[in-house]
Amino acid sequence: MVLTVAETDLPALYCPLESAVHRHARQVDAQAVRWIRESGMCASEHEESWVVATHSTDFYARFAPVAADDRLLATSLWVYWGFAFDDARCDNGPLSRNPARFNALAGMVQRAAESPTAFDAGERFIGPLQDIIGRFRSFGTAAQVRRFTDAHRAWLSGVCWQIGNQAADRMPELDEYLAMRILAAGGEPTFAMLELATGLEVPDAELRRPAVRALTEMAIMVAALDNDRHSLRKELSRGHTDQNIYNVLMRHQQMSLPEAVEAATRIRDRVLTRFMRVHDRIRPRAGVELAGYLQGLRYGIRGNAEWGLRVPRYLSLGHVPDAMDEAPLEWAQAPADSHDTPLPLAPAVAWWWDDQVL
Repeated sequence: MVLTVAETDLPALYCPLESAVHRHARQVDAQAVRWIRESGMCASEHEESWVVATHSTDFYARFAPVAADDRLLATSLWVYWGFAFDDARCDNGPLSRNPARFNALAGMVQRAAESPTAFDAGERFIGPLQDIIGRFRSFGTAAQVRRFTDAHRAWLSGVCWQIGNQAADRMPELDEYLAMRILAAGGEPTFAMLELATGLEVPDAELRRPAVRALTEMAIMVAALDNDRHSLRKELSRGHTDQNIYNVLMRHQQMSLPEAVEAATRIRDRVLTRFMRVHDRIRPRAGVELAGYLQGLRYGIRGNAEWGLRVPRYLSLGHVPDAMDEAPLEWAQAPADSHDTPLPLAPAVAWWWDDQVL
């Protein structure tokens, strides 16, 4: 039996966080599209069309609406690069089920992120990545760039984990899936770019506080589960049965698809409401730099949701991407689950609800 789902079968998202977008997003995106076409990272016009259709400047313009234009351009380029790399090397292609080959590539890519003199070995994604991180080095502090490259390594480690599961035809249980998704979703480098985009450098001691780390992980989780939701209809239309929150719940908790959609919504909303509670305890005592970072987490959750509900990457079911959907968005007025207790069957993230976090 082929499972299907219509957009109307998916509940509206609950997201009472503020929305903002950079006022020069369109002008900056025109520069980004020119860069994509000149970068050599796309193997064909078809691949290029889908990369451009990620509208990655619109995406990051919602995370960092106050960024200087050159900083928004550089951070948006990495988002474009990340989607292109993910599609060509992680989710599809010969490496997507070959952990040994992907791990070798991941190591080479990571070293290129850390070293501007690393050799590209003919890999088409390495030169563009080095150009992007060269831009980061031109305006970012050494600490900001290092935080980004450390986050980049965390992302690649999560993708290695994910590809290992794919190669073994192994569906992780809920606890493992959530731990893996924090890494593999790419949220670590995406949120690490907030400092590069805004120029605000959070003191290391503040960024490492358990509460701030918990807020970062929860923001990543909400965005990752939203992306699972955004991509569900397209994945089902293509017979995709790999790792996402719905397949995890259906496989290991014997749920139907509608039951899994309901359960996943409750999981996502419980994490979001915990994020808001912790945020509201921490924000009043935050300095300027940390307050800017926390605001970026809020913008990122909301912006990712807005972008994901409109972007052709998720909405287009045909061979050619459609235009960006500009229809008004509808939002849920209340969370599906607001219990301030840890998620069941998920010890890997239970510490977010620990009182010591605060």
